Amino acid sequence: MEPTTRPRPGRRARARDLGIVIGEFAPGPLDAITDVPGVRVGHATVRRPPGVHSGVTAVVPGTVGPHAPLPAGVFTGNGYGKLIGTTQLTELGTLETPVLLTSTLSAFRVADALVGWMLERPGCGEVRSLNPVVGECNDGYLSDIRARPVREEHVRAALDQASGGPVAEGCVGAGTGTGALGFKAGIGTSSRTTDLGGRPYTAGVLVQANFGGTLRVLGRPVTPRSLGLTGAPGPAAETGSCMIVVATDAPLDARRLGRVARRAVFALARTGAAYSHGSGDYALAFATRPDSGPLVADSELSPLFEAVMDAVEEAVLNSLLAATTTTGRAGHTLPALPADRLLDALAGRDPGRPG
Repeated sequence: MEPTTRPRPGRRARARDLGIVIGEFAPGPLDAITDVPGVRVGHATVRRPPGVHSGVTAVVPGTVGPHAPLPAGVFTGNGYGKLIGTTQLTELGTLETPVLLTSTLSAFRVADALVGWMLERPGCGEVRSLNPVVGECNDGYLSDIRARPVREEHVRAALDQASGGPVAEGCVGAGTGTGALGFKAGIGTSSRTTDLGGRPYTAGVLVQANFGGTLRVLGRPVTPRSLGLTGAPGPAAETGSCMIVVATDAPLDARRLGRVARRAVFALARTGAAYSHGSGDYALAFATRPDSGPLVADSELSPLFEAVMDAVEEAVLNSLLAATTTTGRAGHTLPALPADRLLDALAGRDPGRPG
């Protein structure tokens, strides 16, 4: 059956609101990374139209710190990017700070601010080494990236205001100035629940989408032109990136989480990603409850792999559906993905015409 549910006026619909269901696993209650117990998300949006559309997003595991590191794995699909903290994370397989996402040239200021914030946390009074983890996407098509507008106060606001519950998506935080697959994109999230070895677990993902290619929805190509949208072309296909953060409450070690992270990057192919020369495609996966039971056997991980891939595909689509048309630096514009025309296209009707 084709998805047919129309969005309510004045409200940007998520994929499931439109009847677009990806995969067979059920989402968590919020269909968000915050369905994983203890995970919080915060945003600080920096917008000074027309030239600045940027920000920072914080994914905060509940107990993370240098004295309580969490097992984590990372996978690089294409390494044209600045994922700060990668080498130590890969070497030790542990995450000891929240994961922050931002704009490319602001990543270094964000890392410094994250270190300052962490040193003030309880139990960190004697810390002399810390590995901040900060990912980035290039929002320079819409935003004055050279201004490096994201500063310490924005980082602290995102961290201090991080909370559970519904996650704001689209043009917010690190997604304020990003675009993907020909449309305005941004932050997107989704989750899945699945059984591993007879026990229920949750996996949640959050994406900062900013990559090239041709959008595919339920396997069908969708372009601005096919939806009847006109205007100047977007950024070159050779530019972009995607940062993916995966959280799970399943008992996994760093090696297994590395396998999960690989599947998260693989899932971008389902959405139409081009994996171009200039795209930095990264996934970081961490476990919030590594001591909750025996490690899940490798032979039992397949349902989790599939669940994560489904969640990434839906999160990218949510990032597009939640975003709004944005005009930024030098008059550059990225159009929103119109839900009504998308549904027409998926149903085989001429987009924008009554059917």
